[in-house]
Amino acid sequence: MAQYAVLIYERVAPEDLPKEIMDRHLGLPDRIGELGGKVTAGLALQPNETATAIRGDLVTDGPFVETKEVLAGVYVLEARDLDHALACAKLTPVVEGGVEVRPLVGFQVVPD
Repeated sequence: MAQYAVLIYERVAPEDLPKEIMDRHLGLPDRIGELGGKVTAGLALQPNETATAIRGDLVTDGPFVETKEVLAGVYVLEARDLDHALACAKLTPVVEGGVEVRPLVGFQVVPD
């Protein structure tokens, strides 16, 4: 199956997400599995305030781009094709935001 990165954008801070949304995130791999897809990796990101951006030799506090929706997390999804990946990604719970689906060139876990 093809692999896709699903980028989760959210306006609501992680600590302010409703419990039901957090519970739906925890159950997301099972719901995607019911559609025949598979989540192979996932991670949540610390808030934008913790970001450090590098542009050439310039290092600055804060995100690379100022936006209302911030990149809150990402997961790797295995799906039959883009249409299948989109159907699975639509299950991702967000309060105020959305998801972006991108095909991966390759995903590897680097051994120790």
